[in-house]
Amino acid sequence: MTRTTDAPSRYRWIIVAIAAAMLAVAMGQLVNGLSAFFTPLEDEFGWGRGAIAFINTAGLMGIALGGIVMGFAADRLDIRRVVLFGATVTALGMIVASAARELWQLYAVFFVTGAFGGGALFAPLFALVGVWFRTGAGLAIGIVAAGQAIGQGGIPLANAILIEALGWRGTLLALGLVALATLVPLALLVRIPPSVQGAPAEAAAEVEPPIPVRWLVVLMSAAVLCCCSLMSVPLMHLVPLIQGCGIPAPEAGSVVFVMMLAAIAGRVAFGRLADMIGAVQAYLAASAWQTALVFVFTRIDDLSLFYIFAPVYGFGYAGVMTGVLTTIRSLTPAVRRASASGVILAFAWAGHGLGGYLGGVFFDMTGTYDLTFAVAVAAGVANLTVVALVFILVLRRERRDEGLVSATPGVG
Repeated sequence: MTRTTDAPSRYRWIIVAIAAAMLAVAMGQLVNGLSAFFTPLEDEFGWGRGAIAFINTAGLMGIALGGIVMGFAADRLDIRRVVLFGATVTALGMIVASAARELWQLYAVFFVTGAFGGGALFAPLFALVGVWFRTGAGLAIGIVAAGQAIGQGGIPLANAILIEALGWRGTLLALGLVALATLVPLALLVRIPPSVQGAPAEAAAEVEPPIPVRWLVVLMSAAVLCCCSLMSVPLMHLVPLIQGCGIPAPEAGSVVFVMMLAAIAGRVAFGRLADMIGAVQAYLAASAWQTALVFVFTRIDDLSLFYIFAPVYGFGYAGVMTGVLTTIRSLTPAVRRASASGVILAFAWAGHGLGGYLGGVFFDMTGTYDLTFAVAVAAGVANLTVVALVFILVLRRERRDEGLVSATPGVG
């Protein structure tokens, strides 16, 4: 899939819409859709929140590992077949999960669904969007990420409502049927640009990256492990935190929905910001936003205050994933972008799983979410440190290049 268009095509915006819709449905359930299932699973089986959170962790680890494999597959195989496979597995996974009777069965089903469902959709679809856009990729990526945000807000809310009407099994079954009816037709519309240019020519036009790719992968992997550990805490535990304040599940789910509505605007805005000031700078700004505000959730116990604060947090936190994706795109050569993205995003999903799981464990240990959110802040500070180092290295390279140009006779 290392191909680029020579001229803009209107179909590129259809690709953006397809990717946004597919990620809304698939990732909305796999990333944080399980948040509405904590209470019903606790009530029926008596499982602890750490054990329940690990169901989500298993799915995210599946996405992490599967994303590496499926990302390489998307570069070498027909992208439509890869995405169609992922769509089918995602839908069937929810249907199978609805029949689970043991905890280990949910772990296994979500891991397989993440690996071959989410893994075949997330990285390949974002890579496909990058192929269609030679300029303005930040905005396009931001729009697709905004679509994912719609799913991450809407599906937990829908789950909370459906669980009251259908139970948790009926809700998973309904999700699977809806996914089958939406994802498969959309996957059939996926295609690469009609006018293409081979990877060797593109590679020849690439300039040397400001940071050696191997070191960029190391630094970005460490950064996203920390930032996504933070990010997953409110995504997975905000609903039960709000329910712990005596607020019913539908209202708690609606707070997440409001937060993700703000995230829609935030992902587009930070995508545009990346085009304007630079991808690393936009990533740094979004990371600082979520780190500074995340602990405030534990100081609120009133529904109206949750409604006010959640969108403020959501707008800034949403820019983190856009920043990660645009930073990878801007700092890696096209011929190595798929492999670099696969490894970095694997650590991102590992961070999502780790943060969500430890959040449940810390709650089981202490009976409150204070320690969970405090550790999330520490992870955010670690992320900021690494991203700042990336920014310094990029800035040093730019200044060095400017010095070389100025020192060249007849230049400047």
